[in-house]
Amino acid sequence: MQNIHNFITLGVENEHDLEHDLEHKPLFSDPKIYDANGDLSKRWYVYFSFVNPKTGKLKRMKNIYGKTNRYKTKESRYFLLRLYRRRLLKLLQQGYSPFDDNISLHEKEIKRTTENPINRLENTKEESKEFKESEEISKQEVEKQKLTPKEALEYALKLKTNVVGERTMVDYKSRCDLFEKWVAENYKDRKAIDNVDKKVVSEFLNDVQLKTSPRNRNNYRTCLSSIFQVLEDNEIITKNFIKSISTLKTNPKRNKTYSEKQHQDIFEYLEEKDPLLLLYIKFVSYNFLRPIEVSRLLVKDIDLDSKTLQFQAKNNTLKTKLIPDILLKELQGLSTMDGDLFLFTPNGIGAHWDAALGSRSGYFSKRFKKVVKEPFGLDKNYGLYSFRHTFITKLYRSLVTETSPFAAKSNLMQITGHATMSALEKYLRDIDAELPKDYSSHLN
Repeated sequence: MQNIHNFITLGVENEHDLEHDLEHKPLFSDPKIYDANGDLSKRWYVYFSFVNPKTGKLKRMKNIYGKTNRYKTKESRYFLLRLYRRRLLKLLQQGYSPFDDNISLHEKEIKRTTENPINRLENTKEESKEFKESEEISKQEVEKQKLTPKEALEYALKLKTNVVGERTMVDYKSRCDLFEKWVAENYKDRKAIDNVDKKVVSEFLNDVQLKTSPRNRNNYRTCLSSIFQVLEDNEIITKNFIKSISTLKTNPKRNKTYSEKQHQDIFEYLEEKDPLLLLYIKFVSYNFLRPIEVSRLLVKDIDLDSKTLQFQAKNNTLKTKLIPDILLKELQGLSTMDGDLFLFTPNGIGAHWDAALGSRSGYFSKRFKKVVKEPFGLDKNYGLYSFRHTFITKLYRSLVTETSPFAAKSNLMQITGHATMSALEKYLRDIDAELPKDYSSHLN
């Protein structure tokens, strides 16, 4: 008996267009593709049913796999399965039956092509074209699989461009560079990205943890998982296994809140010593911006008429905030400046500054350390971010004296920009903004 798998998967030369006889009841169902919902770890195939001559009912036939599951990309699997399905349908239309020996069909086709060589020539051309396309897909897949870790990571980073922020992009690149160098030094035999497995990444993360901290290790895990997800989405690797690597419990660092005396002394000191740095701090203090958000500001982001400013928040969304009068009075000269200039630069307000976001933010952190932290003897727990905690605490404690805690938090949420009440309440707990009334009377 002529095996249908040989007809379909081993080079069917006997293809020609024949219309199915629609006047009779079909003896077979249309061949369909099973793709396991895109899961490349499962077997894909073509399936169909044919009428059993003994029962007169459709019977499911053996699945047709061919070479499909050797391929590790969706494109190549779909290509081969569509080719198999098309060939199968033509064979069925020609009269092929899985319940017959099909010898007559085979002999008829041999006779047809022998008597008319043009038919064989046309079939050969079509067959050659199909296999050439198949081989091209196979070649492209092999090339993908041969991507080195460095090439694969660079490809994923390129696709991340314009998807994540500038600072995040710099962070991704530096971490990926370090990971690629570590793999090259410790696993020289892993020449292709698909040879870099969970064991390799876990060992790298363990190395980071031992040399730095669990927090930094978790940050590397997050970065690499995001990059490997891009590789999975683009079918360069089969699965992003980094998602299954657990995070470690860490003790988060928190910038301490300045006391009333500390912040008053620092403000008075900076009025004479460094007015530019003081204004930078006031944006953090009075508008409750993060230092990096202040570093992003351009002159055009400040609208003096509406008393508002626009800024890119931590979640990359553009937000608008009211500028309080206590800060607005120090910004009157901006209306005559070029809107595309950076608001804060080393040389003053409204100037060009050819530096990346991380460098701009880092500059003011270093300036604060030199001008304020060292003279005041402040330790590593105090920084520019501490002013945000300080003034949110100050504002909340003032509001809660005039109204209920819930109403105070509702007003505060509009000012700080927290998305939910629960997020604000967690933040207030973390910075110890909520303190109980004196409970001495209950201890007597």
